[in-house]
Amino acid sequence: MTTSLRLIFAFISWTLLAISFAVPVHAKDYETINKDAEFRASLNLAEGASFVELTQGYTYYRTTNISDCDEPIVLVHGFSVPSYIWNPTFDFLEKKQRCVVMLDLYGRGFSDNPDVHYTDKLFATQVLELMDHLDLERGTFIGLSNGGRVISQLAGQAPKRVSALIYVASSGFRDVVRSPDTTVEQAEIDALIATYPELPEGQLADFKYPDRFPDWADKYEDLLMHKGFARALISTRKHHDSTELDRIHAELQTSAIPVTTIWGDSDTVVVYADFADKLERVLPKRHEYMIPESGHLPHMENPEYFQDVLITILFDQAL
Repeated sequence: MTTSLRLIFAFISWTLLAISFAVPVHAKDYETINKDAEFRASLNLAEGASFVELTQGYTYYRTTNISDCDEPIVLVHGFSVPSYIWNPTFDFLEKKQRCVVMLDLYGRGFSDNPDVHYTDKLFATQVLELMDHLDLERGTFIGLSNGGRVISQLAGQAPKRVSALIYVASSGFRDVVRSPDTTVEQAEIDALIATYPELPEGQLADFKYPDRFPDWADKYEDLLMHKGFARALISTRKHHDSTELDRIHAELQTSAIPVTTIWGDSDTVVVYADFADKLERVLPKRHEYMIPESGHLPHMENPEYFQDVLITILFDQAL
């Protein structure tokens, strides 16, 4: 997720309360690009990147050191920013000769924006289908922010395919309730699009030191041009619910799956103190690390420290 969850959820909540005042914004041609075959053909893909058509549409993914790989490290991004948020970690693991897979979840980045309900199960199934396509049976799954919800759901659906779970600034331990009406109306979409001019700068709230990332907001603005982005965000938020995740986390405690949680010590987006007691109850056997001098994206703000922690975890789990 890289735009601040708190800020983006506030915008979405605003759409639900004020849709009657919504006016479409046309100044920058927001949501005018269809992610169709022409769009995919126009992209200059990085090495190891490709597309595959899965059940709900085309999925963009990137791999490294995939030949003769038995158990990859799978990087799952968060609420709104796609897989490029993992680039520093992907590059680091590539240099360490690790087998890595990362992807854009539906509704984000280069992957399709299907007209479906955006649920944790949808995303988890997408990841598992990509694993099938790559002929990969098991993996270590690292979920960032909202990606923590996805890897929990994946473990609930297919525990035998999970070697380990690593949660980074996960939002999946908070108490949230699914919206009583999960449909997304056009007026809600128009209202969220009306806030698009403010969203890129709001993304900087993810950092403790935002001045170190001067191009971050500009990169996010490109996402706002993709048709269906607002609908995907609204639908995702409406489907958030902690009930099933709480059950899955309880089951993890009786399983042999190693669980690790990693946090930025200055995260103001997913505030650790808000759910620390609950986390201790539901995952008391987890291993935990706090990354100093970092906000919601510790792998970016303090990469050396984060990478040392990650290697420690991976070696401890004998991957």
